Amino acid sequence: MAVADSSRILLLGAGHANLLAVRALRSALPTARITVIDAAAQAHYSGMFPGCIAGHYGPDKMRIDLDRFATTHGVSFVQGSIMAVDPVARQVSLGDGTMMSYDIAALDVGSHGAMPEIMGFADHAIAIKPLEAFTARLFGTDPTAPVVIIGGGVAGAEVALALRHRGARNVTVVEAGPMIAAALRPRARRYLTAALTRSGIRVLTGATVAAVHPDVAVLTDGTTINSGLSIGIAGARSHAWMAETLPVDDAGFVRVTPTLQVEGHPTLFAVGDCAAMVHAPRPKAGVFAVRQAPVLAANIAAAISDQPLQRYDPQRDYLKIISLGDRLALAEWRGLTLYGAWLWRWKDRIDRRFMASLQD
Repeated sequence: MAVADSSRILLLGAGHANLLAVRALRSALPTARITVIDAAAQAHYSGMFPGCIAGHYGPDKMRIDLDRFATTHGVSFVQGSIMAVDPVARQVSLGDGTMMSYDIAALDVGSHGAMPEIMGFADHAIAIKPLEAFTARLFGTDPTAPVVIIGGGVAGAEVALALRHRGARNVTVVEAGPMIAAALRPRARRYLTAALTRSGIRVLTGATVAAVHPDVAVLTDGTTINSGLSIGIAGARSHAWMAETLPVDDAGFVRVTPTLQVEGHPTLFAVGDCAAMVHAPRPKAGVFAVRQAPVLAANIAAAISDQPLQRYDPQRDYLKIISLGDRLALAEWRGLTLYGAWLWRWKDRIDRRFMASLQD
């Protein structure tokens, strides 16, 4: 291990955990060479995204300028697509052929939502993630255009409500399972279903999309649905390149130990959606990335100094707040279901405070 004052630390991906860890890392390791690498010039906060779609926030309110962020915190920023990580040689390959070496690295590249199994998806549809590409497509589309959302989980329903509030004339949610928002308890699901009904959103369960064309989506039973914007929101998918050199679970996400180190590779950490916490499996949710950040920072510093590392044991339940298009929200927490405008205002304050901590 390199000595702390010359350590090369690569933060691979500008996910929530990596960005939130930067301040503590710089404080603990004032002379280490810390570099953030991301394919985009800006990071996006997914928690404010439905509000941005609905028109409650401008796009800049949910963006973090990574050059400015790096300058503010005394670290470096490299814009580049991460193509491979060699944990043995401790090298990272970027899309332009650049190779970067590290002493310690943390992988936080999130997930994606592309659906190559659907004919025409790559040419005519757009996945919700990465958010940068989706945002560009969204704001280049007529706000009144009909929308088909592929995936009826909580995120799919939330985006449907936001798009309807934005002005989409017709919004259809297509869910392969028997119900929408299966992750919610029955009472919260009833509230969400009622909100979709009030907004005039069509929900199809037990249905799958077979093909996407420029102005229509086709279901497997032959039904066609007019669509000027077809969106894939059917769960998180892993980046294929990770499985080439790293230990992954059945879904292709990187397996980590309780200390957030990649199994078998103590100089490489993985956090956020791209990581599989095999000791405590949890859904892909931003709350876990936020809670991982202080443990990640402490463990990177400890690894460099050959000190004991901390465990990260995630909570079993967490507060879920769902925007309902207008300035109303629904929440579920420990069996309780909450609803109202006050809840949206509370979420708004939480989100603005979170972004201020990263933008200022």
